[in-house]
Amino acid sequence: MSNKKYILAIDQGTSSTKSLIFDDQGQAVAKGTENLHTHYFAAGFVEQEPMVILENVIASVKKCLQQFTEKGMNRNDTAAIGISNQRETFVVWDKDGKPLYNAVVWQCKRSVQVCEELKQQGLSQMISQKTGLVIDPYFSATKLIWLFRNNEMVRSAIQNGEAYFGTIDTWLLYQFTNGKVYATDYTNASRTLLFNLHTLQWDTDLVDIFGLTGINLPEIKSSSQMFGTTTLDGLFDNEVPVTALIGDSHAAAFGEGCFEKGTAKATMGTGCSILMNIGDKPVASTNGMVTTICWSMDGRIDYALEGVIVSCGATIEWLKNKLGLFNNSEQTEQMANAVADNGGVYLVPAFSGLGSPHWDMERKASLTGISFGSTKEHIIRAALESIPYQVKDVIVAMENDAAISLTALNADGGITANKFVMQFTADVLDKEVAAIGMPDVSALGAAYLAGLKAGVYDSINALRDLNTTKTKYHPAADTVKVNTYYNGWCKAINKQ
Repeated sequence: MSNKKYILAIDQGTSSTKSLIFDDQGQAVAKGTENLHTHYFAAGFVEQEPMVILENVIASVKKCLQQFTEKGMNRNDTAAIGISNQRETFVVWDKDGKPLYNAVVWQCKRSVQVCEELKQQGLSQMISQKTGLVIDPYFSATKLIWLFRNNEMVRSAIQNGEAYFGTIDTWLLYQFTNGKVYATDYTNASRTLLFNLHTLQWDTDLVDIFGLTGINLPEIKSSSQMFGTTTLDGLFDNEVPVTALIGDSHAAAFGEGCFEKGTAKATMGTGCSILMNIGDKPVASTNGMVTTICWSMDGRIDYALEGVIVSCGATIEWLKNKLGLFNNSEQTEQMANAVADNGGVYLVPAFSGLGSPHWDMERKASLTGISFGSTKEHIIRAALESIPYQVKDVIVAMENDAAISLTALNADGGITANKFVMQFTADVLDKEVAAIGMPDVSALGAAYLAGLKAGVYDSINALRDLNTTKTKYHPAADTVKVNTYYNGWCKAINKQ
């Protein structure tokens, strides 16, 4: 074990950077948050300024360290730094570390046309087989192709071999180490459409097919690894090692304890991201999931299937803001419990289409099964039930893909405060569901991985004994009845 028992975790997200310091028991002892500005332009363009991201991170760490020292602790007792980051967002810079363009954010839709062209060239199957992903504007490479075609400075830098590509973890590491270290981890690499899941290397054939020959790509390491040292712009007196880089969703899976095959995490927020650990081999999905790296460390790489649900909390917000059925979302739990069941009412929340495993982005939302006996409580219950139903759709697809059974679902995010949703999820899945009740689970995962490398935590087994105060929900309802409810959902979702 290290004498220095604190880990600084930087969680660089889309809307803010959160910096937390964790102790050797996995408890957060200090936190600093700094909001980050995003530019939303016409035609679905979304950008952030790379130097602003860097300043934002430093400001967030500064706040965190100030709170830490005010509590009488010494910043020099920080053993290591772990970074989790918004995935798919990337920067292109020159050899001096100067950005050639703004950071292109994962939400950006500028490459819709590029994606169509790649599909028309018949590349879908090959790209999916190599990368585990689908051709979509969400993933980095298609937007990099757009930049190459539309920005003279980026194009000539790539052609001259002077353009450095990196996701946000790589950009921060490059700046923190004054250009000495140019690296990423397997999870972030696996979100770019440039990484081969089978060789675990950048796929030069894909780089060439995309017309990006000449681009510099970072060295790829496992998530828990020595990535260099930094004083974070003088915030530390001495150099501190950076010992973890990992994409935020993957960090959440690690923080949630998805250490074995068959464990899964669901982050329930506006939408929902579900990652299931599928063990040490990639599995191609035939059910609309993407295959990705779950997390990695020396000598071990765990793969995952990932499914994305478009509308979870967004559905509740719509009922509140547009229909005025209640004043605050806390009331929904009581209102849903006020009726015995949904009364045959189903809400399919396809407000922005349906994500995994349906992938029907043209679909519109629908409310079915309403009669004169239906009340607003039935509608609210139907809306809350739509969340567990969608989770089950994804889990069933994953179980079929990977030929494994879900052992446990770990949940995080705002919706986990709703006991009705959590209990109904356990009932519908017929499995235990655990809510960690910790809002910063991505930071926790980054801290665990950094701490393992730095010797603050002994082993994965030792991590199991930390943060054990989860709220656990066990299946309690009549299985036959719940299956009948779920069959009703399947009918509602299959109606066009």
